[in-house]
Amino acid sequence: MKPAAGPSSGTPRAAGASTSASGKRPTSTAAGGIPGARKGATPGPRKPRTRRPAGTKTSGVEERDWLGQWNSAVTSYYLLVGATTLLAIIGLVMVLSSSAVTEIAAGNSPYKAFWTQAQFALMGLPVLLVASRLPPGFYRHAAWPLLVVAVALQALIFSPLGYAVGGNLNWLNFGSFMVQPSEPAKLALAVWLGLVLGRKQRLLGSWKHAIVPAVPGALLVMGLVVAGHDLGTMLVLLILVAGAFLVAGVDWKLLALAGVVSAAVVGIGFVALQEGSNRMNRFFAMYSGVCDTADANAGTTECYQTIHGLWALGTGGLGGVGLGASREKWSYLPEAHNDFIFGVIGEELGLLGTLLVLALFAVLGLAMSRVIRRHPDPFVKITTAGIACWIVGQALINIGVVIGLVPVIGVPLPLVSSGGSALITTMAALGVVISFARDEPGAREALSARGSVVRRSLAVVGHTGRRALPRRRRPQTR
Repeated sequence: MKPAAGPSSGTPRAAGASTSASGKRPTSTAAGGIPGARKGATPGPRKPRTRRPAGTKTSGVEERDWLGQWNSAVTSYYLLVGATTLLAIIGLVMVLSSSAVTEIAAGNSPYKAFWTQAQFALMGLPVLLVASRLPPGFYRHAAWPLLVVAVALQALIFSPLGYAVGGNLNWLNFGSFMVQPSEPAKLALAVWLGLVLGRKQRLLGSWKHAIVPAVPGALLVMGLVVAGHDLGTMLVLLILVAGAFLVAGVDWKLLALAGVVSAAVVGIGFVALQEGSNRMNRFFAMYSGVCDTADANAGTTECYQTIHGLWALGTGGLGGVGLGASREKWSYLPEAHNDFIFGVIGEELGLLGTLLVLALFAVLGLAMSRVIRRHPDPFVKITTAGIACWIVGQALINIGVVIGLVPVIGVPLPLVSSGGSALITTMAALGVVISFARDEPGAREALSARGSVVRRSLAVVGHTGRRALPRRRRPQTR
């Protein structure tokens, strides 16, 4: 009997093959025919190892190791919902606090302005909820109709329906209610820019494709607003358009040229050449040091609001004088419940209250930047950038006016200041961004899973409650 062939027998053998005691070669290797596999290994294909290209970002667990659950797929969604809710609640409370005295002085109920603002908030809530549930494709198809309706409404200010407030022709008077058409124009312009720039994503290196049709459409909306002498809204629209073009990837030379032209047009056409307007006096008083005084009458009307706004902030200190205890709201500070509501917040809630408001707007900006970074659709990215620059930029302009960095131009604080058109439109815009956040990669599945967890938890609680109830004995039948 011959011994089994081994490594020293000189018999050639295929790599990885083995022989049995009978000298016969098995029909397959020990690991399903894979050369070099160990005996007893589980048969199956081996996954090839791939190297990550240099400069690429990690994903999944590796991307959020240092943040854990704070950087999940639904973080943007919850940040948007939480910050929007808190700002709206703070706005309602501060509108009540800052308007009660002036309403009593006018012979009205102290809750008149508050109830009006609460009604607008209740009207904006279903708008926000519906907007947050619509898919991004709906807004893509509705971009052109939204722009046409917005332009038509803005053009109506030159009809008999137009109504001027504070020298600005920017309202439509329908008798029982008034509408500021420039507010929905902001949302329509942001969605439309997202559509036209998103479709030309690969062609924006050419100035021709970057300009047409985005620039003519934006100029049409801004021109109608400027024709009504509304400089504040014009500046907000400029910031909106700049943010959309920047995220779209337009050539920086075109952006620089547009910035120079915009500054020249705003400085010359809408300030120096405004007949019967005190805008130039406000600019000179603000930046020539006339308003840097403790005299509230210095510069007459040019510095009155600015100085009283600074007094309100200075009086509040760290913790404020207490909710409802403001002195400036006793008809000293004009528009205390509207454009200068941030001053009343600083007086009654102090530095901590103002920092809370700033932090909430920072959270909104952070959440929208996450949507821009995480969502793969260029339409979503550009639209979100326009809305983010509009809301956060308008908040910074309003706060800059109150602290004396920007001349008084009449821009409300989003979600906080009194005003129905601004509140409803801002809630609608945030609803659009929440819809985009729900459409982030993995967000919809995560939200659906969490909803099922809630349903299962409620089912468990209900089952436990039923078991805790005493059971009735059934009567025995003979």
